[in-house]
Amino acid sequence: MDMYLLIITLVAIVIVVLGVSWFKWHAFISLTIASLFLAIMSGLSMEKIVVAYETGVGGVLGHLVGILALGTILGKMMADSGAGMQVADFFVRVFGEKKLPWAMLFSGFIIGIPVFFEVGILILLPLVISIHKTTKQNILLIALPVIAGLSIVHGLVPPHPGAMAAISIYGANLGKVLLYSLIIAIPAAIIAGPLFAKWIYKRVIPEEEPTLIRVTTSSKKLPSTGISFFIILLPVLLMILSAVAPFIPFPAGIIVLLTFIGSPIIALLISCFAAFYFLGKRQGMNKKVIKKLVEDCLLPVGSIVLIIGAGGGFKQILIESGVGTTIAQMSENLSLSPLVLAFLIAGLIRVATGSATVALTTAAGIISPIIDHMSGVNLELLVIVTGAGSLMLSHVNDAGFWMVKEYLGLNVKETFKTWTVLETLLSFIAFGGALILNVFI
Repeated sequence: MDMYLLIITLVAIVIVVLGVSWFKWHAFISLTIASLFLAIMSGLSMEKIVVAYETGVGGVLGHLVGILALGTILGKMMADSGAGMQVADFFVRVFGEKKLPWAMLFSGFIIGIPVFFEVGILILLPLVISIHKTTKQNILLIALPVIAGLSIVHGLVPPHPGAMAAISIYGANLGKVLLYSLIIAIPAAIIAGPLFAKWIYKRVIPEEEPTLIRVTTSSKKLPSTGISFFIILLPVLLMILSAVAPFIPFPAGIIVLLTFIGSPIIALLISCFAAFYFLGKRQGMNKKVIKKLVEDCLLPVGSIVLIIGAGGGFKQILIESGVGTTIAQMSENLSLSPLVLAFLIAGLIRVATGSATVALTTAAGIISPIIDHMSGVNLELLVIVTGAGSLMLSHVNDAGFWMVKEYLGLNVKETFKTWTVLETLLSFIAFGGALILNVFI
């Protein structure tokens, strides 16, 4: 039965890949067909199939749909006002074209600490596309370092939800996890970011140009570099403020307010209104121009919302059909070190369900009772290797896969060669870093 579940999961993943690349179906259709195939073949009842699919779609879009819409509007305002170009020109001037991948890596790494991966992508990709248009370089050389920086902190570094859940389940020390994760994350991001980008960009030249965010300047005069940086950093600053507010002796009401305005959707909403004023009205755009700009950029978001929603439905069918549990039980029977076991279980669940957070929390729940009877296990490194495993082999059931594909204008094959390889490099390098650190602490 276990082997049967693994085989039909593999077939379902093949259906998605062939649907998109061979039959030229929209990814939403491919993911929905694969979900139905897996649900029926795994024996889920008709009632459960619909409920599981709807739960999965709602689960992923519930927190993402507003963020996607507002992030795209902010990106469009940055692009059309010329603010993106101003920031891009600044980076080109300060770092020079040769060092741009390094500048992009640290932008992704720093912005990624307080924000979700998806939010970071939406804040930084308009900047990536602006630099791509300015320098005429292969977009992968600029985009992959940003993505590496964002992804590694999402997988390993608190206060991201997966890491926080694992710290709670294992009873690890938050401060030590933060310190160790930063020591491990930086070299992993350097290798999988600028170094991998410099190797792959000569071998993969995207066939299409990115179209979801079109960088065209509508305003007559460009905003200042200072205002441009302020708008791109405003949501990040609001989110950082909400993260540190509980540790500052403010009155309770102020802490509640700061936490509220620092939630991703409110921070992006405030930033959009700041952009409407500073990048729109002050740059000579009237209300009609701003309204049309917002409508234009929201139309293509419909497609990516459908794809991400269907990916969530596919993920939920994978969970309901018992694939994640099957993989976990098979792994438990192997006699391995807890660090290796946590990495493998998280990796296998990630491949099966497509969610780094689900993989991290599920694997931590499985490993936790196993280590209760062991001594000498470094709980902080256990959190980090579980996080490293949760980044492994991102493919068609992961929302991140489709976001990167759509925003960078890649096809499925190009996304596998770049994003999937980058995620797997991050995973194994972070795992190796944790094993090396384990020897010394």
